[in-house]
Amino acid sequence: MFKISKTKKIILATLFTCGINYAAVELPKAQALFEAKTDTNADTFDYIENQRRERRARALTDEQKTLLADIDEAKQRLPKPIEEGEPIPAAFEGDNLTYNTLTGEFTAKGHVDIIQLEGYRFQTLEAKGNINTQEIRIKNKAHVLQLKEDAPRVTLDGYNTVYNYGTKEGTMENVKGKAADYYIYGKRFEFYPDHLVAYDAYQTKCGAKHPDYRVSAKRMEIWPEQIIRMYDIQLWIGDMIVGTKKYDERKLESNGEPYFPTVGYNSERGAYIEDHFEFPVFNEHFKYVINPTIDHKNGVRSNTEFHYDNRDFKVRAFYGYYYDGEGRWIKKEPGIDFYYYRHLKILPISYHVEYEIGRWSFRNISSTHEEFEVGLDRDPIRFNKNFTLFLGTSYKITRDDEKSPTRQKTSVRGMNYKARLVKEFDDTFAAFVAYEYTKNTSQNSLYAFDNDSFSHKFLTGISYRITDKDRIVAGLKFNTASGSLEDVDYYWFRDLHCSTAILRWRAKRKEFEARWQFTPW
Repeated sequence: MFKISKTKKIILATLFTCGINYAAVELPKAQALFEAKTDTNADTFDYIENQRRERRARALTDEQKTLLADIDEAKQRLPKPIEEGEPIPAAFEGDNLTYNTLTGEFTAKGHVDIIQLEGYRFQTLEAKGNINTQEIRIKNKAHVLQLKEDAPRVTLDGYNTVYNYGTKEGTMENVKGKAADYYIYGKRFEFYPDHLVAYDAYQTKCGAKHPDYRVSAKRMEIWPEQIIRMYDIQLWIGDMIVGTKKYDERKLESNGEPYFPTVGYNSERGAYIEDHFEFPVFNEHFKYVINPTIDHKNGVRSNTEFHYDNRDFKVRAFYGYYYDGEGRWIKKEPGIDFYYYRHLKILPISYHVEYEIGRWSFRNISSTHEEFEVGLDRDPIRFNKNFTLFLGTSYKITRDDEKSPTRQKTSVRGMNYKARLVKEFDDTFAAFVAYEYTKNTSQNSLYAFDNDSFSHKFLTGISYRITDKDRIVAGLKFNTASGSLEDVDYYWFRDLHCSTAILRWRAKRKEFEARWQFTPW
């Protein structure tokens, strides 16, 4: 469990969980009680930016390309192909090589380059070892490169290296380097055939010499499944510990939730701070999630959730306050959500089924709220590498039974459609156009949480990267039934070393927002 700093303890003290008790009801259609407004979907460009980051992360470095070329050349020089089950040979190069044919001992000096054909490279100025026992010993600095199939890409620099390229086991001290997208530092590394272990180590996705944030642990494990597991963790911002945790694990190639809080300001909420905590429960399928928030106008607003996640099937029980991004907080007290997702093997289509039921409250409105949705999504369709088309449709039923003397009921059911075409002109400029139809609106639903006041929407936007650190975005939303322009949003994204600042101006509403967050990549 986390041990949280004093400010976070104040937030967490407000949280608790409840059970759920409900009855299914049939609800007729009725008039909405209040109205909400929504966004311009300018977050479409998040998809493009994430794709670009992923391409950069997966691109081979020059030394990785050189290793692959050297391995191919070494294999061509072998007297015979490597048979299955045979030891993987290694190639040795150096300015000065000596070898004892009786004992198998060797010494290599100068520009020493040792390549194991399975995907390892050791470079140093002096190395000793034994051909018969397949052991390498490097007392001074060694540079290690791992480029194995179905394993994280690893680049390390360290001292006092001992490695057996036959058993694939070894040790290294005072190590720094990179595993997948993570920069990793450790007092001692251990190599095993199927994983790496680092002791008294820390990892970060911030590549600065003095990282803005990092996660230290007494023990870290890096597994071929692209997973990093950490034990006895401390969370750092600069030189300050902001929290501790016994255990955590993450996908190395995942852009998941950041460890650290987000702070910001907007016209609706004033200054605010948001955080996210996950606690494993029972096993890897269960977790307890807390999302605390403090803002100037509303004080402490939090929600707590219990998740069960088993591949395509997810269950989420929840209680607390949720924000729709439009200045409205709704209280769910409590609720439960079932979600099933599946990608068809024979067709480029995925489908999902979702059902939610619980008590929703907004100001003086409270009801039993139900949502049922079944949907289909086409895999992204790519044209000429630069155009991408997204298509999706769903059938949704939303029902509310208001808990009041008048007991107003609403029932909205119908199809929803969406189509979005994204164009990447180059690495700096992108644009999109989209059409959406949603049956639910603030005019026919009891709640307008996450609803527009109109069904037919045309959306468009552009994104332009001014510099390596600066990107501007504009997004527009039209009501196609009336022809009116409903929303205009402008964004400025500024990379601040290992964090991001986001400025947003909502021109139609004259609302300003500033947001600062650590980048999770």
